[in-house]
Amino acid sequence: MQQVLFYSSITIMLFTLIPFIRHDFWIFRVFEYPRLQKLTLNAVLLVLNLWFLPTDLLQKIALAGLAINFSYLIYLISPFTFLGKKQVISSLKQYNTNNICLLIANVYQDNRQSEDYLKLIKKCDPDVLLMVETNHWWQQQIDVIGNTYTYQLKIPLENTYGMLLYSKFETRDGKINFLVEEDIPSMELEVKLPSGQWVKLYCLHPKPPVPQENPRSTERDKEILMVAERAKHCKLPVIVMGDLNDVAWSYTTELFGKVSGLLDPRRGRGFFNSFNARYFFMRFPLDHIFCSSDFSLSGIKRMNSCGSDHFPMCLNLQFDPQAEESNNQPVVEQSDLEQANEKINEPTN
Repeated sequence: MQQVLFYSSITIMLFTLIPFIRHDFWIFRVFEYPRLQKLTLNAVLLVLNLWFLPTDLLQKIALAGLAINFSYLIYLISPFTFLGKKQVISSLKQYNTNNICLLIANVYQDNRQSEDYLKLIKKCDPDVLLMVETNHWWQQQIDVIGNTYTYQLKIPLENTYGMLLYSKFETRDGKINFLVEEDIPSMELEVKLPSGQWVKLYCLHPKPPVPQENPRSTERDKEILMVAERAKHCKLPVIVMGDLNDVAWSYTTELFGKVSGLLDPRRGRGFFNSFNARYFFMRFPLDHIFCSSDFSLSGIKRMNSCGSDHFPMCLNLQFDPQAEESNNQPVVEQSDLEQANEKINEPTN
């Protein structure tokens, strides 16, 4: 038993150390995802090691390493629990003409439960709706909301990277971009709040670094950081939303926050794991909504699955320039900007 615990302890510590290798190959990036799972396994192994108290020196060293690893994982996870400091403060004002409700849903292209999504849209009543993994079939099913959501930007595709955006609020300058790969679209547009304030909105859904999609994270990281650069230089309030196929605590997503100056409303509130809806133990926060520091948070909720492998996410943000003084903005260093620039300029396949 002690031999099994020894090798299991070494394995879980290696899983924690592998992400320190800053390599784009998928095997080095995939271990960034299961941080909570690693903590759970680490805790179980720690209890078992203490129960079957080791006598061998190497086993004692492994136990000490396991305790350090457990503490380190707690440190990494705490920002996404109630112990962490909120990056975006809660709205102090009542819902008003500066509020915007956003719903993002990765529908899973082969899913056919479109009626469930129509019920979800009616329940959430979002001002802006983004649906990804949408093809022409999905467009036909969802277009019935067109009388309410008169402003639309759509690029249905059959490659699981189609996007449909519907808005109650007036939009302008809508563009569909192919920033990195010719078959992977992103969107940018401006949305007018009822108060008259314009907000810049970026929507994206890059490929994940997995063997069946792309064995490297280069293209995904590049697209995420290109949007970060655009957000940084935008003079309007900014919201970025999409299935980034990256976890909220990864090196790339943290670099995105530093470069763009955008904030994560989940910090200090919870994980809000949106994937995988089918397997309880393998869930990660992949669907994101980030905002500039002149927003406060009026509400955040993970919605029920509608047959997809992703849970929809619904957020209500309030434009409030006074919140900028209280929001916890990320600290960016010159090395972060240099690293981002290097990744943006890195050649792709």
